[in-house]
Amino acid sequence: MKRQKRDRLERAHAQGYRAGVTGRSKEICPYQSLDTRSQWLGGWREAIEDRSVGLFNKGQ
Repeated sequence: MKRQKRDRLERAHAQGYRAGVTGRSKEICPYQSLDTRSQWLGGWREAIEDRSVGLFNKGQ
């Protein structure tokens, strides 16, 4: 059971990261559950930070 929960949270984080890398708004987060939503937003914030330090081109 713990593995399934971790996988779901890791997937939410990865989806948020992809959304942030492509410059999408954090308002599009598809999750309502607090745990998965916070993981998605954490990934999104991480991607925005990576973009700001130049890891990705703004045009990607």
